Amino acid sequence: MRLEDYWGVGPKTREQLESSIGAEAAIEAIEGADVRTLVEAGLSRGRATRILRHATGAEGLDALATSDTRSVYKDVIELAVEHAVTAGAADRIRVLTPLASREAMIERLDAVLAVRDAWAGLGEGARASVLDAFETYDEAGESERAAVEAALALRDAGLESGPFERIADLDPDGLRAAADALAGLDDGEVREGVDDELDRRREALTAVDRLKANAIDAIEDLRATGARDTAEFREAFVEYVREDADVDPARIRAAAPDDATDVTDFVGEGLRKLAADLEADVEERAETVRADLESDVADARRDVDAAIRAVDDIAFYLSLGRFADAYDMTRPTFADGNGLAIDRARNLGLLAADEAVQPVTYALGEYDLELDPAPGNERVAVLTGANSGGKTTLLETVCQVVLLASMGLPVPAENAQVTVFDDVVFHRRHASFNAGVLESTLRTIVPPLAEEGRTLMLVDEFEAITEPGSAADLLHGLVRLTVDRDALGAFVTHLAEDLEPLPEAARVDGIFAEGLDADLELEVDYQPRFHALGKSTPEFIVSRLVAGAADRTERSGYETLAEAVGSEIVQRTLADARWSR
Repeated sequence: MRLEDYWGVGPKTREQLESSIGAEAAIEAIEGADVRTLVEAGLSRGRATRILRHATGAEGLDALATSDTRSVYKDVIELAVEHAVTAGAADRIRVLTPLASREAMIERLDAVLAVRDAWAGLGEGARASVLDAFETYDEAGESERAAVEAALALRDAGLESGPFERIADLDPDGLRAAADALAGLDDGEVREGVDDELDRRREALTAVDRLKANAIDAIEDLRATGARDTAEFREAFVEYVREDADVDPARIRAAAPDDATDVTDFVGEGLRKLAADLEADVEERAETVRADLESDVADARRDVDAAIRAVDDIAFYLSLGRFADAYDMTRPTFADGNGLAIDRARNLGLLAADEAVQPVTYALGEYDLELDPAPGNERVAVLTGANSGGKTTLLETVCQVVLLASMGLPVPAENAQVTVFDDVVFHRRHASFNAGVLESTLRTIVPPLAEEGRTLMLVDEFEAITEPGSAADLLHGLVRLTVDRDALGAFVTHLAEDLEPLPEAARVDGIFAEGLDADLELEVDYQPRFHALGKSTPEFIVSRLVAGAADRTERSGYETLAEAVGSEIVQRTLADARWSR
């Protein structure tokens, strides 16, 4: 393929990649999902990630049918990235997309959960050792040496089973020799301190170079010795250089010129010749040492390459395992039929924000989990109920579970069973009475229903984008279309009564508010009641406004609203709140 055949690579990006790393290396990086190489070539991390997502998971990305679905996907990915143990692992997580087959999902789930269980079983000391090993690896830029040292550190910590078993078969002695050899090389050059003889030769060369750079001072010092003829001056030169540099006097004499025209020529030419000779000596010794070090690495090359691959893969799966462990996530199963069921699911966004979370159970279509409470097998639900009652959060939670499962990742629920969907349509409430918004929304959410494949519809307050009468008609049409197309769907609305009669395959669910607590916060049972029409609860909101009014004038305004929704129920709500206080 040509570079421009890849999604997101236009003429400017192609030129940038070609001039930086060459077309062949750029194609190799794209095919290998190598974010780091593309970033080092000058692309932004976000752009590199988008290119690689499309290159490696275009089919899966097609399932993210709306911008709101993609937003949930990105939020979930970034939550996972927070648990990455290396920058490279974070890059690999950012490239994750829904997988194309159930087999691939199960394979990744097996790997992630094995690492999750191994991580959960480690003591604090072992965990610290693992994180320290990867931190060092990360800080070293994920170099060969750092990978080998990380593999050895994991072995030394006793981590050789389960997800770490790939490093158990590596030869530790060969790896240590390779690590020492790699530690002695810096971008192909032998480091200081590796070989005493090489260090001595380098020090001598450095000293002579210093004399050469300050030849005028050397000439003045030599003249001050009072040498009376050429022979005495030559010996004074030899002694002067020997005192400053650890060089054999015979070598200094050999470098001194026989045909110099004056003192300046003699000293300058002598130091240049001596520096050149010493530089050749340094390179000769460096080549010998370099060859020995590279030989040690070559002897262990198979294990070194295996260690690099193992450490990178362990870092990736360990990051995902830590993510699953942090949110107490579990293995989903995949439905053979058309349905989804989530048992006591929790919203990741709320968990990440350390907010109190009431687990919820929900299901659509065919499933065989034992749920309590349990709905029927209706494929479509109209979700109704209290203002600020968590209806949108429920849709988002369902979307999170479905997307995580499709990526082969555990889900934030006690149990879950999902269909592998071809399209996931999530549409959040967008309040705008605008013909353009209505048209663009319909263009987004309707086509997936018209295509072949399984579709999940999660639509939040569709009525917010047009007037109530038209909204009810259109929403009823969407529900009927979802049923006709054998899709699954949950539609949040305050217009449920206007949608009657619903198709047989649809039901109404309700979320109910119970009142205000002692802090005048809305008390809501976030678990939907199946086959029950929930009511919006403006009286609870107005009650809170009345109680929290800043002054009499403001309170008077809210009391007028209280009369509109029912003064008695407002007073009763406030009395109940005071009693509980």
